[in-house]
Amino acid sequence: MSLVERQDMMNEDSVVWTGGMGTASDYLALLKPRVMSLVIFTAFVGLMLAPGTLHPVLAGVAILCIAVGAGASGALNMWYDADIDEVMSRTKKRPIPAGKVTREEAFTFGMTLSIGSVLLLGLMVNWFAGAFLAFTIFFYVVIYTMWLKRSTPQNIVIGGAAGAFPPMVGWASVTGSVSLESFILFLIIFMWTPPHFWALALFKSSDYRAAGVPMLPVVAGETNTRHQILLYSVFLAPIGVAPYFLGFASPVYGVASALLGLAFVALAVDVWRKREGDVARTATVRLFKFSIFYLFMLFALLLGESLVAGVLA
Repeated sequence: MSLVERQDMMNEDSVVWTGGMGTASDYLALLKPRVMSLVIFTAFVGLMLAPGTLHPVLAGVAILCIAVGAGASGALNMWYDADIDEVMSRTKKRPIPAGKVTREEAFTFGMTLSIGSVLLLGLMVNWFAGAFLAFTIFFYVVIYTMWLKRSTPQNIVIGGAAGAFPPMVGWASVTGSVSLESFILFLIIFMWTPPHFWALALFKSSDYRAAGVPMLPVVAGETNTRHQILLYSVFLAPIGVAPYFLGFASPVYGVASALLGLAFVALAVDVWRKREGDVARTATVRLFKFSIFYLFMLFALLLGESLVAGVLA
């Protein structure tokens, strides 16, 4: 065997063995912990607002299963999107493109957690909630990741439903059903998702273009994206106040959510007006950061009122 052939075999071996040395932190990164934290929080709010009671141990099991299911979705998303993640600056340090975990390991990890979380939620809490969690995982991995993300600029609009389901799953864990109130919680997140992610896409459009992902700024241009951000923000503001109008939030929530909605719209108007240079980037980043604060505050206010009501009951 020649030296060249030996070198070729060594190169092949190095490709075969790329990854497979992932640490606990690498597998944790596969779960998308920042996204998981939002899922846990909104699911917990849904669980706490739901009428009826659930034993604290079972409530903990429900939140754990929802969290693990969300993490499993993240791992399967990274498994399928490894080619995209390798191109984008925002994602190229993730465990698979960084060579710390193989795609096969991520797939096995994600599927194991998916099946385990669904079965445990169904067996320990109720099967309606378990089935809803299974549908949520399926929607995110198959409908959004495998289909919408690479095929339409409306990917984040339709696919955003996956991120909006957790409060409904939390609600279903208590009641074994869904209701108008839980749908409103879903609708708040659903309408919040497009302006939040399109703001990110505006200053990361070169990444999405390089990866071939048809995000709205890439396909329709930045001007159209700014129009859409403003439109969705205008629709979001009254939906954010809906819990008060429907009677499951107090006037304090009503006033606070209205003010937060007005601030959201004002920042969206700023993004719409400022379209070039550093001022445009600053306006977009400001909206993106405020959008996170906005969603957190709405759900934190609802949670706080629920906890106060529980103490006074």
